[in-house]
Amino acid sequence: MENVKRILIISSDKNLIDVLTFCFDGWGYEVCLQHSGALDINIIKRISPNIIVVDVHAAHKTQIEICRALKDDFMTAFLPVIAIINKRQLRQQLLDIRQGVDDYLIKPPDPLDLRIRVEMAIKRSQYNFYTSPLTGLPGGRIIEETLKDKIKQDSCFSFAHIDIDNFKYFNDVYSYLKGDRVIMQTAYMLYTIVKKFGNCNDFIGHIGGDDFVFISTPDKYEKICQKFIYLFEKIIPFHYVSEDRERRFIIAKDRTRKIKEIPLMSLSVAVVNKTNSCSFKNVIEVNESAAEIKRYLKSIPGSKFMADRRSSKSSQLQGPQFHEEKNEQFNFYKPLGQILIEKNMITPEQLDEALKLHWTRGIILGEMLRELKLINEEDLQEALKAQELLPTHI
Repeated sequence: MENVKRILIISSDKNLIDVLTFCFDGWGYEVCLQHSGALDINIIKRISPNIIVVDVHAAHKTQIEICRALKDDFMTAFLPVIAIINKRQLRQQLLDIRQGVDDYLIKPPDPLDLRIRVEMAIKRSQYNFYTSPLTGLPGGRIIEETLKDKIKQDSCFSFAHIDIDNFKYFNDVYSYLKGDRVIMQTAYMLYTIVKKFGNCNDFIGHIGGDDFVFISTPDKYEKICQKFIYLFEKIIPFHYVSEDRERRFIIAKDRTRKIKEIPLMSLSVAVVNKTNSCSFKNVIEVNESAAEIKRYLKSIPGSKFMADRRSSKSSQLQGPQFHEEKNEQFNFYKPLGQILIEKNMITPEQLDEALKLHWTRGIILGEMLRELKLINEEDLQEALKAQELLPTHI
């Protein structure tokens, strides 16, 4: 996402170097060259390129090995590497370089074709680098750039910062692996709700840990918050054991090491609305407004959301809106996986395997269980029938 992209070309072919340097320099790239001889990975770190193009046919063996070393180093593993190989030695060279490159072209490459490959590789690597490996959602840098674009467009939008209350205590008591499952399911639920009740181009991001964001419009955010909180309150308690779920708290140590009764996880959703009567100069102002609301919400128990209603004429905040159980039937809901476990149709380990695929691939859980051959159609229908007989279900 830098304004000027830096490309490192490794080759000893002067003609190729001249052509590529001329082209990429004209396209606005900062071109760095490395010729023959051994190449230290530390040299590449100091250059800090956005992408590396290696002329495998003209390169030394040590330079090809550097490509593999780059992928093994944590600091450079994300750097895309494009190889230029000789057609006559295609098979052998592919076998040699397959562990160290992301793409290849036949020598001599068409400069325009190479440019397209380069730009696609840079975009892909930047997205992957700034994407949460756990949820697959865009991370902090992409969130910041998206928010900048919204501010520049001078259009109305709603920016929501979501925080899971008491997540740290759950992590401490149930382990980080169980915590990861909560994060994955929260991401999936948020994605599902925003896609269903938001706009087609709404944005969803994962800041990290238990913090998420979505960007929608002022006419959509309330519905999204309400439905998301409702779904969270129904599903997330099943990440707890039945005893904790029934008493609605866990026993854990607080920051002062004192034993306390910690309520089940809930949501705090701080919403900042940019309207025609309220403008923001930069991302910092939006985040400061969201942080102010979130600090207030975190002091209030239970799941809730609150929007910043301030404008040039008013400095009022809309009061927090809470999730309210309309009747006791809410507490009788059981997700499909829980029913299957209670009927001894699957084990908790099998459910965990299916859920991870369900969250990441978006396939309905029942279909995922059948695809994995963990249940048959008869088992699925029996479990769905049992779920329908409960007082309420989703």
